[in-house]
Amino acid sequence: MTKLRPYLYCEDAKDQANFYMEALGGEIISQQTYGEMMPGAAEDDKDRVIHLVLQAAGLLFYMADAGPIQRGNGIDLTLEFETEEEAEVAFNNLSGNGGTVIMPFERMFWGSMFGRIEDKYGVRWQIATQPGH
Repeated sequence: MTKLRPYLYCEDAKDQANFYMEALGGEIISQQTYGEMMPGAAEDDKDRVIHLVLQAAGLLFYMADAGPIQRGNGIDLTLEFETEEEAEVAFNNLSGNGGTVIMPFERMFWGSMFGRIEDKYGVRWQIATQPGH
């Protein structure tokens, strides 16, 4: 079975991963720095994250430090929850602390709850409940 894993390039992967852990519940499964993985890495790069695996909202996300980051508007990450309560908590947590609500979290004509935000790191999210919930 094929699995899609979002890979997020970040200005500060550790900080961003910690934000998502708090917002969505989860844990950092593993992380490697340039200093650990690349002998002779530049002193400025030794503590930068070359690869981080975050488990949050029941999904795996991959992350790494890169920069500068330029986010586009051509993709959203969509999280679909079983309950309205779970979805609303994720929506509020991701949109808080400097995030922007693009579309309020409310019942849609197709029957599910739905909202769209851009988090403080410039990542766009669609938060929804399963149709009929």
